Amino acid sequence: MKINQLKAGAMLSYISMGLGYLVSIIYTPVMLRLLGQSEYGLYNLVASVVAYLGVLNFGFGSAYIRYYSRYKVQKDREKIATLNGMFLIIFSVIGFIAVIAGTVLAMNTEVIFGSELTSEELSRAKFLMLILVINLAISFPNIVFTSHITANEKFVFYKLVQMIKIIVNPFVVLPVLIMGYGSVGMVVVTTVLNITIEIINATYCLKVLKMRFSFKNFDFSLMREMTVFSSFIFMNLLIDQINWNVDKFILGRFHGTISVAVYGLAAQLNTYYLSISSTVSNVFIPRVHRIVADSDNNDELTELFTKIGRIQFIILSLILSGLFFFGQSFINMWAGSNYTDAYPIVLILTVPVTIPLIQNIGIEIQRAKNMHQFRSWVYFFIALANLGITIPLAREYGGIGAAAGTAMSLIVGNGFVMNWYYHFKVGLDMKFFWKKILSFIPSLTMPLIVGWGIIRYVDLYAFPIFLSAGFIYVLIFSISMWFIGMNQFEKDLLGKPVLKLVKKYK
Repeated sequence: MKINQLKAGAMLSYISMGLGYLVSIIYTPVMLRLLGQSEYGLYNLVASVVAYLGVLNFGFGSAYIRYYSRYKVQKDREKIATLNGMFLIIFSVIGFIAVIAGTVLAMNTEVIFGSELTSEELSRAKFLMLILVINLAISFPNIVFTSHITANEKFVFYKLVQMIKIIVNPFVVLPVLIMGYGSVGMVVVTTVLNITIEIINATYCLKVLKMRFSFKNFDFSLMREMTVFSSFIFMNLLIDQINWNVDKFILGRFHGTISVAVYGLAAQLNTYYLSISSTVSNVFIPRVHRIVADSDNNDELTELFTKIGRIQFIILSLILSGLFFFGQSFINMWAGSNYTDAYPIVLILTVPVTIPLIQNIGIEIQRAKNMHQFRSWVYFFIALANLGITIPLAREYGGIGAAAGTAMSLIVGNGFVMNWYYHFKVGLDMKFFWKKILSFIPSLTMPLIVGWGIIRYVDLYAFPIFLSAGFIYVLIFSISMWFIGMNQFEKDLLGKPVLKLVKKYK
């Protein structure tokens, strides 16, 4: 049953992801035009500041899965109930703190955003911040329930709920935008939708999974242990916020909301790119913790690490190369000509992040082994360097400069330092990993030649031609990858479900 949950969860993850992209392709350009570039930039600016309060979860979600897996192996139901009670209390308190901190921020928008925003934008920013803070605060207690669902590997339910949210969201947001309520109306209805989803998750845990809570024996020694474990995850969360959100804040202070809007669109595309990789690895998180808890076999972990990395590389290399060849024309037709500058920004962001994305299951391996402290310190100093580099670059070169500062930090931290750590300290065979990844190079040659020919000789700004050229590129890429790049395991992963469907149809 667990294996079925893994396969179904992975399949639903990609269906959900594809559905999300389809909805976004249709919904985003409409939303951009209804909001206007300035208000879209303002929304991105406020959201980037509120996102910093998200680090208040201190990484306790990962800690929950780690300790839940340990107690489940031991079949200790009482400790699981105590763990549930502890986390519900902790996240409820964190939610209350978030409300207080967010209210203080909202009362000081003039100081935070500087002189580039008009008085009307500052007033709207204050209201947006309050609503987003309430949304964030309510989401904290729900982390207990989503973590419980993940720890029990109930991926089918979780992904189905996410799919429903993706479908419903534009149907509740667009009418509000059409009626002229702007970004304020958008965040209000989004908050209501999020609360509804959180209630569904909690109900599933209580009624179906029979989740129990015990508030009698608050285990302070366990709390101290979890705090030490989670402190470095908290540092990672803070670093991620610096890497992915501080650019918008800096651009807002120096260049205003228009610059934030352009960078925000590029960041949104980069977020989609990030989610593609994590969709594969997320379903294997419980398996990683189980391997470490049972045997801590580095050979088995290296094999899993490499298998997942190769699958991620196949998918990401298609997306990244497609973005390089078709991204400029796509952004112009999709978002409008006033977002043209988002193209070089998204390329600068996505190219260096590909290395950590094909290795992101390694983060969970570190956490399962309680060896994530080194990564946290490395990323902390890299993030400080990123901040120092980005401020002058963003001031001088705008969004491209801000993206370049982030890219430099990713190349140093993920490309060099972390691969050394995985190999020599964590115990993963990175020579074996990169040998298997680099074996894809021959299969990329033909697609790259075809893609270069397309952008050189074909006018991609005509939509039918754009679709036809894109289809040809994907077809050439798939054929080349199937016959030259993929091994038998990867072919079976794709081919066997297709054969089953064909047989079932017949």
